[in-house]
Amino acid sequence: MNNSAYDAIIIGTGQSGKPLAIALGRAGWKVAIIEREHVGGTCINVGCTPTKTMVASARVAYLARRSKDYGVNAGRVTVDLRQVVKRKRRVVESFRNYGQKTLEKTANVELIFGEARLKDAKHAVVKLKSGGTRELEGKRIVINTGGRPAVPTIPGLDGICFLDSSSIMELTELPRHLVVLGGGYVGLEFCQMFRRFGARVTIVNRDPRLILREDPDVSAEVEKILEEDGIEILNSTQVTLLEKIRAGVRVVLGTGKGSKKISGSHLLLALGRVPNSDRLDLGAAGVATDNSGFIKVNPKLETNVPGIYAIGDVKGGPAFTHISYDDFRILRENWLNRGIATIEGRPVPNCMYIDPQLATVGINETEAQRRGIDYRVAKLPMTGVARAQEMSETRGFMKAVVDAKTQQILGCTILGVEGGEIMSMLQIAMMGKLPYPAIKEAIFAHPTLAESLNNLFMTLDPR
Repeated sequence: MNNSAYDAIIIGTGQSGKPLAIALGRAGWKVAIIEREHVGGTCINVGCTPTKTMVASARVAYLARRSKDYGVNAGRVTVDLRQVVKRKRRVVESFRNYGQKTLEKTANVELIFGEARLKDAKHAVVKLKSGGTRELEGKRIVINTGGRPAVPTIPGLDGICFLDSSSIMELTELPRHLVVLGGGYVGLEFCQMFRRFGARVTIVNRDPRLILREDPDVSAEVEKILEEDGIEILNSTQVTLLEKIRAGVRVVLGTGKGSKKISGSHLLLALGRVPNSDRLDLGAAGVATDNSGFIKVNPKLETNVPGIYAIGDVKGGPAFTHISYDDFRILRENWLNRGIATIEGRPVPNCMYIDPQLATVGINETEAQRRGIDYRVAKLPMTGVARAQEMSETRGFMKAVVDAKTQQILGCTILGVEGGEIMSMLQIAMMGKLPYPAIKEAIFAHPTLAESLNNLFMTLDPR
């Protein structure tokens, strides 16, 4: 038997590739899984795990500064960024090492460190990390190579040092003034984090408001919260030039009111991500991509080339770990259980870890209007949530969109303390097709954040 022939070759050990390899190996398939750098993909190494570990440190600093609000005197608060980064690295290495050991111990799975490219529709060539190359043959090839921060074309960018979402988490000295380009999810998490660590922060956002995909009232409330935290927000602002100066970088801005300049010690680019598809030599196998390089797939995650699949962020669509993991479940169901699972119609929950959290699932009010749905909106400020008052965490609001005729919950946006957990409760209700009155009349333990769902839907009662 050819030692380099496999039932499946998986390129990348992200949050869909790794569990897929394990499931196939345990089912008796011979599997090769190739990793260029670290096991775990974006999520564990430069995404969810490290950022949320650092967000937790930033929240402790925030609460310590607010200690007097709770009748506690914590004294002067300082942040040791070296220790924050050390803790982050420790957590990342723990997750990474566990994932690597699990792959290495799984029967029928071979973990290969190196960079892969396609030779044709059945073969991959790996430039081994240890030196040399190796050619593999696979009945199926699965691409799980993820993405990386985008580096847009900005005049002067090539002459300055800048940070991205990976390198900023390696800083051991606090920026004096962090300038963040981008008003989306990544930029907002980092801007609030570093403000809480003690840096001055300015957001430069080319759009008219932050997180443009959300409803206008959500954007406005997020902006209010960040400004309360001392963050400067410049909306409808374009960067026209970047200049290196002794103190760091000068950013020349264009606005509707003319030009202005700001100076910062550090610059963070948070302007989206691009797929890691450009070094795979996809053309050798005839795999099609869109204009941005994302690999095109059908609802069962197969590319235009039979036997080649793409999962996770490299295929485009919502770039969330839980969506990547669901990609794995779809292939597992179809390959091992002869299922007919597809990506069509699946819910896309999301939680952004600003504080308070911003969590969404289903459609928002803007989308309901666009679709011409006859809908109603339930909305409750967090000031009306007893548990939030007890915690002195009353920023934000809850909002749900319901079908006016069927009373089904179509979606929700929770901007509030532990918003992700509350959103998940409503997601379960949506999955079970519970009409909103069932939630309104439910008995939840007191005092919990969950019981506020009673009051949220009571706002729909006749006045």
